[in-house]
Amino acid sequence: MRILFVCTGNICRSPTADAVARQRIAAAGLDWHVDSAGTGGWHVGEAPDDRAVAAGAARGYDLSELQAGEVDPADFIRFDHVIGMDHSHQRFLRRMPGADRGARVSLMMAWAGEPDGDVPDPYYGGEDGFDAVLDMIERAVDGLIARLGTAQSSG
Repeated sequence: MRILFVCTGNICRSPTADAVARQRIAAAGLDWHVDSAGTGGWHVGEAPDDRAVAAGAARGYDLSELQAGEVDPADFIRFDHVIGMDHSHQRFLRRMPGADRGARVSLMMAWAGEPDGDVPDPYYGGEDGFDAVLDMIERAVDGLIARLGTAQSSG
């Protein structure tokens, strides 16, 4: 299973999802590939936001080795699932060239049973926003693993 998490700049939400998923997928004993990207290239090569790194570290997630990247049309071939953090990301992804080439495009909170929910961008807010985002991402990653892990083991 190959999963790509996508947000705007790839410095807050999607790298957080990347780190949470890596840890929880490993704990579940699954051999999945996970990555993250942004809809734009403003931060390519940069580390995640310090507040995201700190919030993640407080819960045992390591974002320190991650670097921002930009989603590419070829990602729809490289990944089985491309997951947007909010509805604007999902719309952007569905309009990209190649979006019909294989990967399933979905919304992060749909995996938590909240199909209308967005993971809000904590960038312009306080540190508590990063904790709230972590809460949401943990729920969604748990749902993702429960649904896809079951499908993988039975398929």
